[in-house]
Amino acid sequence: MFEWMYDANAWIALFALIGLEIVLGVDNIIFISILVSKLPEAQRDKARKLGISLALLSRLVLLLGIVWVTELIHPWFSILGNEISGRDLVLLGGGLFLLAKATFEIHNALDPDVHGPDKSKIKVGFVSVLIQIAILDVVFSLDSVITAVGLVQHVSIMVIAILISVLVMLLTAKAISDFVDNNPTIKILALSFLMLIGITLMGEGLDLHIPKGYIYFAMFFSVSIELMNMRLRKIKARQKVAEAD
Repeated sequence: MFEWMYDANAWIALFALIGLEIVLGVDNIIFISILVSKLPEAQRDKARKLGISLALLSRLVLLLGIVWVTELIHPWFSILGNEISGRDLVLLGGGLFLLAKATFEIHNALDPDVHGPDKSKIKVGFVSVLIQIAILDVVFSLDSVITAVGLVQHVSIMVIAILISVLVMLLTAKAISDFVDNNPTIKILALSFLMLIGITLMGEGLDLHIPKGYIYFAMFFSVSIELMNMRLRKIKARQKVAEAD
């Protein structure tokens, strides 16, 4: 099982896969951060940990069912000459779910009083949040496992990479969640990312291959610009305070 440990190429593949899995986990963290923000403060940390644990469980279950996962890639039926596989259906469903969820959250964030003055303060149920996390965990895990299967051949390497990437998610999730919660503009940006990811998933479900590098570069660039804007706002705020004094 661990005969690859004496192969330098296998170690290179392991580190490459760890990096890819961490990048793919960003989507998961953003989604979990948005959902747990709806819960009471006392329940958020527990929901984050359970959500990430569900992500780990989903990845390991799919990884152990590699044969079933590879079968999902094969066409199940055709529509207007386009072959549709089980993976396509999962990605299409997950993409639609992300689009609907992100649209609803952006609408509620920008116009919280449209359905009543206390709409923005409504807290969703703990179980409801976990169910939503579990649904998207399956979608993100499928993408993650298919990437792992395509990159390396040893199951033990895949398991190690997934365990390390999920550990990184666990260590960074709270900091990311708090940062998103404390900065409304970042939250809107994160929701926009979810919409972008949803469109990407739907595109992949329709066999439109969109290079992930473009998506993540766009996300990184947008966050960089917003961080500079936040820095400028703080500088201007300090200048106003200094002028007032």
